[in-house]
Amino acid sequence: MKELVTIQVGDFANYVGSHFWNFQDELLGLAGDPNTDSIFKNHDLNMDVLYRTGETQQGILTYTPRLLSINMRGSLGSLSSHGTLYKEVTSSPSDVVTWTGMVSTQASEPRKKNLFLQRLYEEEENMIVANDISGSSNGSQSEIQDKDIVESLENGVQFWTDYSKVHYHPQSLYELSGVWVDAEDFNNYGIGKESFSWALHGEEISDRLRFFVEECDYIQGFQFVADDSGGFSAVAEEFLENIVDEYTNTPVLLYAVQGHRAFTNLQSKKRTVLEDLHDAISFSRLSSYSKLIVPVGLPSLSKSKVSKFLRIEDEKHYHSSAVYAAALHSISLPFRMEPVGPTTPASSVSGAVDLHGVIQMLSGQGRQNMVSVLDVAIPAPALSGGQHELSLLENLHPLTPQIAEDVEDMQTVECMTVHGAHASGSRRASVSEVKDAVDAAFQRAETSPMFCHLSVALRPLPIPLPFPSIFGNQVGQHGELMGGPITNSSSKGSLNVHSIPMVARLRSSNAVLPFLESRLRNLHRFGIDRGAAGAQLLRSWGFGREELEEMEEMLSKMVATLCPPQLSSDSD
Repeated sequence: MKELVTIQVGDFANYVGSHFWNFQDELLGLAGDPNTDSIFKNHDLNMDVLYRTGETQQGILTYTPRLLSINMRGSLGSLSSHGTLYKEVTSSPSDVVTWTGMVSTQASEPRKKNLFLQRLYEEEENMIVANDISGSSNGSQSEIQDKDIVESLENGVQFWTDYSKVHYHPQSLYELSGVWVDAEDFNNYGIGKESFSWALHGEEISDRLRFFVEECDYIQGFQFVADDSGGFSAVAEEFLENIVDEYTNTPVLLYAVQGHRAFTNLQSKKRTVLEDLHDAISFSRLSSYSKLIVPVGLPSLSKSKVSKFLRIEDEKHYHSSAVYAAALHSISLPFRMEPVGPTTPASSVSGAVDLHGVIQMLSGQGRQNMVSVLDVAIPAPALSGGQHELSLLENLHPLTPQIAEDVEDMQTVECMTVHGAHASGSRRASVSEVKDAVDAAFQRAETSPMFCHLSVALRPLPIPLPFPSIFGNQVGQHGELMGGPITNSSSKGSLNVHSIPMVARLRSSNAVLPFLESRLRNLHRFGIDRGAAGAQLLRSWGFGREELEEMEEMLSKMVATLCPPQLSSDSD
C-alpha cells in the first residue's frame, strides 16, 4: 500500500478539507450499511491510503484521517484540538512555587454545538448506551430533524468544524498560538510572514507530521492544501520549505486555494495593489517549493460556467469550498484505486496511478510545466441523450482563475477522472462505456491533448447530510440532469440529492498563461518598476529588490515555458 499524508494550512483550506473528509466518511459509512446501494460496497478503493488505524487509551480501535491541519487559535469552534476520540490530558498544577503574588485565571465559555453537531453527539451517545445494554440494537431516536439541520447549516456556519462529521486524531489539529492578529487583518502574505515564526512553531509542527509519516509503510506523497488568500500562504511556504528539506524524494501535490474575497475598508486603489502583490508574491514563493501546483478558486464561482446546475452564494465559504472539495476528491480517487491486471474480469475501477505518476505526467516531461489547471463537471452529464447533456469534455470548466478558453495547445497533457457516470437518464455506465464515450468525444473535438490518462470508477460522489443546498432544480436524486427550463426555484441539498456523477481533470496547458502573465505583470508594475506603487509595501514585507528580481525571473521562465516558439522573420 502507498499511503498519502494530507496537510491543510489556513482557514479556507480547512473549509475545503472538512468537506473532503466528509465525503470519505460517507463512503466508509455506506460501505458498511446493509441497506445502501450495492455500488458503494465494491472493494475498489483502499481507504487505508488516506486513513490510519489506532487505539484509544481505553482500547477502542479508531480509524482517522492521516491529516495535519493548521489554523489560528480559536478557529475550531466547539471542537477541541484533541478531537473527540481521545481523552484530553489536563496538566496538573506544579508543586514548585515560583510566584507569590495574586493569580487569576480567565477561561472563555465553550462554544455551543450547532444542531448538526448536537445530533452527531446524541447518536454516538445512544450507540454507546445501546452497546452496553444487552439485547439492545439501537438507541433512542433524536428529536432533531434533518430539515432543521440543513436550515441551521445554511444560515449559521461560522467555522469549518460546524459541518465536520469526522473524528480526528489528537496529532491532527494544530492551532497557532501567539499569532495575535484578527482573521480579517490576516489577509496578505506580509502579515503572515511577520506574525508566524517557524522557530516558535516549527518543531512541534514537524513532530506532528513526522508522527504520520513514520507510520507509513511506503508513503506516495503529500496532498497539500494551502489557503492562498491571506497570511497563511507565508505559513504554508515555511512548512513546504521544511518538507522539501526533510523529505527530499517525497512528491508534493500542492493545491493553492482561495475563497471569495469580500470588500474591505481599504481604499480601492490601495486594496487592488495589496491583493495583486499578495497573489504574485504568494504564488512565486509557494511554487518555488512545489513540483506541481494547482491554483484553485474563482473570483465568483456563482457566475462561472461551473455553476450551470448549481446555486452558489459566493460569500459563503461553506458553499464554494464544497465544490472545490468535490473536485479534489475526484482527483484523489486514482491514488487509492486497487490495481487491475490485464487478465482481471470486469472491474469497477480503471486507471490506478499514484501521486508521483500524476506529477511526472503533468510536469516531469516535455516542457516541464509545473502549473496545472483544475477543471470539473459537477454534476457530470450522461454519456448520451438529453437536451442539456453535452459531452463530458464540453461540460468541463476551470476552477483555476484567469484561464484562456478555446486555446490550441498540441502539447497539452491531462489526467482525468470520471466516476459514477450515467449512460443515459439515471442508468449507470460501465467502465468500458465511459472509456468509449471519452474516446469518441476526443475524436469529435476540434483539438485533443497530446496525452490523456483516464481513470474511471463506478462509485459516484456521495452527498452527506452536512453538504450545502447548492443544486439547482434540474439535478435529480442521483445527480441525473432532468429536462425542463433552469429556474430560480429553491435549491436542493442532501435531502433531495443523494449522489452525483463527477468528472475532474488536471490539465497542463498554455491556457494557464493569462494567470501567470498577470502575476508577472503585477509584480513588475507594482513592485519593481521605478516609482512602483507597492515598493514600500514589499519592503515592509521584508523583500529587497534582488529577491523580487529573482521572483520575476522565475515567473518569466514559467511564461516562456508555455509560449510557443516565435517564427523568425525570414521564415517566409
